[in-house]
Amino acid sequence: MSKSIFYHAGCPVCVSAEHDIINLIGKDNVDVVHIGDDRSRIEEAEKAGVKSVPALVTPNGNVLHINFGASMDEVKG
Repeated sequence: MSKSIFYHAGCPVCVSAEHDIINLIGKDNVDVVHIGDDRSRIEEAEKAGVKSVPALVTPNGNVLHINFGASMDEVKG
């Protein structure tokens, strides 16, 4: 993985964190995934270790859970 991946579900907490992440590491360094819109990537996020969103998966595979917007079970609904 060459970029970080930022997973979120579109809630206000997630959108705020998305803006902060982009400002911190730059738009070209992060793949933003709105799993509310692209539900096909939920399994990918879970396999990476994402337990709640918003979360940032670093290029070396570390999962950084940022604040708490929603659990993956809530996202899957």
